[in-house]
Amino acid sequence: MAKHPLSIVGIADARPSREQAEKAVRTLIEWAGDNPDREGLRDTPARVVRAYEEYFQGYKADPQDILQRTFEEVEGYDEMVLLRDIRFESHCEHHMAAIIGKAHVAYLPNKRVVGISKLARVVELYAQRLQIQEKMTAQIANAINDVLQPEGVAVVIEAAHQCMTCRGVHKTGVSMVTSKMIGAFREDDRTRREFLSMIANPSSTIELV
Repeated sequence: MAKHPLSIVGIADARPSREQAEKAVRTLIEWAGDNPDREGLRDTPARVVRAYEEYFQGYKADPQDILQRTFEEVEGYDEMVLLRDIRFESHCEHHMAAIIGKAHVAYLPNKRVVGISKLARVVELYAQRLQIQEKMTAQIANAINDVLQPEGVAVVIEAAHQCMTCRGVHKTGVSMVTSKMIGAFREDDRTRREFLSMIANPSSTIELV
C-alpha cells in the first residue's frame, strides 16, 4: 500500500516549514493586491496554514491501517454491504478549489467484513488530499479491494466542483458523477444493477424516529 507521496520519491525532508508556508500566504495576499499587515489580514497567514493542516491531513494516513481490522463472525453473510451518501469535502489539484459531494461505497464480503465507519474514513482520507474526482474514485475502490479482498467493490461519487462554478465557465447546479466497479460489480450485471438501484432509490432510506 502506498505511503505518503513525499516518502515515495524520497523527499520527505523537503516539506516546507510553517514559517515558509505562512510567508507564501503573505505573498499571495500581496499578489492579490491587499496589505497582509492590515488588521483584518494580520493573522490570516497563520489561519490559512492551520486550515491547510486540516484540509490535507489525508496525506498523513494509510488506508491499510484503517481497513486492516476485520470481523469474520458474520454467520455466513455474503450479500452486499453498502454505505450511502458519505459527504466529503476535497480540493481539486488543478486550482485548489473546493470539491463538495457524496460517495456511495459497497462491497461483497468474502468471509469477513469491516466496520462501516472505516469505509467513511477511507473516503475522508482520500478526500483530504489534492484530488481529481476520477482518481479519488479509483483510489477508494482499489484500497478496499486490496485490503479486504472481497468478491467485488463498487464506488460512485457525485460532486460539485467550485473550479467550475466559481471561475471559468461559471456553471452552477452541475454535478459530476464517476464510478469504479471491481469484481462481481463489474462482471455481473445483476449485482451492478442492484447496487445502482439501491443508491438511486430514496424510498430505501431508513428514518429513525
